[in-house]
Amino acid sequence: MKTGVPWLRYPVLLLHGLGALPLIGRQGQLEPIARFLCRYGIRAYAPVVAPYAPIAQRAHFWRRHLQALLETTRAPKVHLIAHSMGGLDARYLISCLDGYRHVTALITLSTPHHGSSLAYLLLQRPALTQRLVAQLAHRLSHWVLPEAPAALLEALECLTPAYVTEIFNPQVPNHPDVHYISWAGMAGPSTNVPITPCIAPLARYIYRHEGRNDGYVAVRSARWGRFMGTLPADHLRQIGLHLGPGAPFNAKAFFLYLCQWLHHTLEAAID
Repeated sequence: MKTGVPWLRYPVLLLHGLGALPLIGRQGQLEPIARFLCRYGIRAYAPVVAPYAPIAQRAHFWRRHLQALLETTRAPKVHLIAHSMGGLDARYLISCLDGYRHVTALITLSTPHHGSSLAYLLLQRPALTQRLVAQLAHRLSHWVLPEAPAALLEALECLTPAYVTEIFNPQVPNHPDVHYISWAGMAGPSTNVPITPCIAPLARYIYRHEGRNDGYVAVRSARWGRFMGTLPADHLRQIGLHLGPGAPFNAKAFFLYLCQWLHHTLEAAID
């Protein structure tokens, strides 16, 4: 264990977002980050759930992992750090599946707490296009996690601004016993932050509808609870995915910073 970094009292569960891309290799893109945190004595875990499934369904998978983590570590509580859709899963887990009993804090990174206009890109396409893309998603999901259900269109419905703001948020209120902290990311239009080329068209689309964004989620949509700020990184680089030129961003160092913040700000208040 390296010195200079305080040891967290509670373990950390990392929750990934929608899509199979971050799960290439079947271990999940957050797994290297979890291993990095473990080098500093932090009990970090990054399991994988269905990459293409609605929020409620994914939340039930996360609950199983949460229960397994509690049994393995014998810890009474955990911290959650969630990227993208994983933050909505976590909120559902906390408020609707009694997760609040075992969660001290939820930190979300570029979670569409007010939905993402990007969801409409596919949902407003012809039925044939939707069906073909959904079939591709099903194959990717089966390759990454054979036992996981795949329902891309239903998952995207859960991410539309209309659904999140009018249905999800009213039905999934914050729990008073849990700390909610959020971060946003930005790159591309109206910023001086280079964006990964493959998601640049997505960033332009979102910018026309919601303003500054990270290629997937608008800055204003990522705000929830205690808002900490906006990172100079696109949606992929926030979790260490480098698929072309773009702004330099050290995802591992940032997640380590989040753990330090949890220790100094929240756990210190418990003592």
